[in-house]
Amino acid sequence: MASVYHPGELSVQERAGVREMAARIGRSIGTTIPPAAWNFLRSQPLVVVGSVDARQRVWASLLTGAPGFLHAVDEHTVRINARPATGDPLGNNLAANGKVGMIAIEFATRRRMRLNGRAEVGADGAITINAQQVYSNCSKYIQARRWRGRTSESDVTPVVQRQSTLTQAQQRWIREADTFFIASHHLEGGTDASHRGGHPGFVRVLNDHRLAWPDYFGNTMFQTLGNISVNPQAGLLFIDFVRGRTLQLTGRARILWDQERPAEFPGAERLVEFDVDEVVEIAGGHSLEWRFLDCSPENPA
Repeated sequence: MASVYHPGELSVQERAGVREMAARIGRSIGTTIPPAAWNFLRSQPLVVVGSVDARQRVWASLLTGAPGFLHAVDEHTVRINARPATGDPLGNNLAANGKVGMIAIEFATRRRMRLNGRAEVGADGAITINAQQVYSNCSKYIQARRWRGRTSESDVTPVVQRQSTLTQAQQRWIREADTFFIASHHLEGGTDASHRGGHPGFVRVLNDHRLAWPDYFGNTMFQTLGNISVNPQAGLLFIDFVRGRTLQLTGRARILWDQERPAEFPGAERLVEFDVDEVVEIAGGHSLEWRFLDCSPENPA
């Protein structure tokens, strides 16, 4: 049976000493959407999509809608009836490269599902994704939040801010974040979108164009780190759950394996550093309202 992992993923698994465990867990990766996932997808008000632009830069984008906007058409196909916010590069990216990674996450129950495949945009603007990899992840490091409702779309007028470095306000936003999403890409393996979480402060701002965060023990598959070990291009997405803003960063990531620096981050098995190439902040990037419930019990102290 052919491996579900590409050489970059296998190399990182080997270096982390989890090759056998990853092989066992990899058996859960399928090519079809299981029946239990149909209702899960239909009940979600948001999905994060990773994509690649014409310059081969990677982005993570947020799409939202009333539950039902995201649904399985059949066991191979997901349809997203939503358009990217004004200023989000996703629309142009899909025209340049159809390979996408998708993660649907239900914060209140800490459930998440990932689907990687190829996307097309229909004449009506809806995005259809043909699944190539489908699997669920554990609940680790997800902060529980409950979705309270949506403001009127007509009341939200997006304001887009672009620059090559992080402003002081954006640096403060990142320092206070307990959640972000990361997209990565491998030429043969495709695009992937994943979640990262921890206590506020787990992402450190080193300067106005460089971040670092700990890599905690996870599912051992290492799709994200496997991708960036071969292709450093990555995209980050920070969501403002209170004020409806999004912060998208595209840049280059690298894995730090040395033992000294990870020791500065509680629970870290290794570190990831990220150099920012472009920043897109969208005020009014989504119209969802959330109430914080509690932090993940798995978060390192």
